[in-house]
Amino acid sequence: MDRIIVIEKELNPLRKRLREHELYSSLNDINDVRFFMEEHVYAVWDFMSLLKALQQRLTCIQTPWVPVVNPKTARFINEIVLEEESDINELGEPRSHFEMYIDAMKETKADLTKISAFISEVIDGKDIKEILENSGLSEETKAFVDFTFEVIRTNEPHIIAASFTFGREDVIPDMFLEIVKRTEEEERVDYGKLKYYLNRHIELDGDEHGPLALQMIAELCGNDDQKWQDVLYYAKAALEKRIELWSGIHKKIESNKQKAVAY
Repeated sequence: MDRIIVIEKELNPLRKRLREHELYSSLNDINDVRFFMEEHVYAVWDFMSLLKALQQRLTCIQTPWVPVVNPKTARFINEIVLEEESDINELGEPRSHFEMYIDAMKETKADLTKISAFISEVIDGKDIKEILENSGLSEETKAFVDFTFEVIRTNEPHIIAASFTFGREDVIPDMFLEIVKRTEEEERVDYGKLKYYLNRHIELDGDEHGPLALQMIAELCGNDDQKWQDVLYYAKAALEKRIELWSGIHKKIESNKQKAVAY
């Protein structure tokens, strides 16, 4: 895992920029959380596409079945798929994390119009680039999702794994929980679904999925220097896209605040 340590050291400056992003200072109340979720939901959705791309390449999902090249990486990814695609929600019901996020958006009365239309077009089989161009999303969000599918199109498991493992640095849940708790106390409401999603997200990423993903990277790269260089390149690119996404969301939140003041 020495190479992992080297990569994480190289990524520290980008992670620092992410942790210190101005977005966090603009998240002050539940309205800000709603605006955040309406844009961030696309990152929750395309994370699942990265995950399924890895499952397609690291496990056998066809018939007739044949043994996989590396059962260890197959197990890694199947464990993550189990909990991301069919976890148990706060009611004890099987739900994907994307569906849990949508449920939390409904609970907070966030606007689901755009994401619902987006998913409908995906189900209809329309091209992702075309859907994004006509989505009305911010340029930063469109670029973020477009990059995800650019990574998937490389068809290289170690590159997809790099974006999946290092490019999803979310330091937002702790702050969300503070805002949610304060709002519940002030307005006497219950955001149980959102709190459950955030706590589950923290629990799985820190205790289970994070370590599993790092082991997967090590298995996929082995002693191949070029693969390790690819991982570093795409890990940096993915974090840069995340920073740009945060900037786009920050602009949206600040713009909505200014509109509110004007009225």
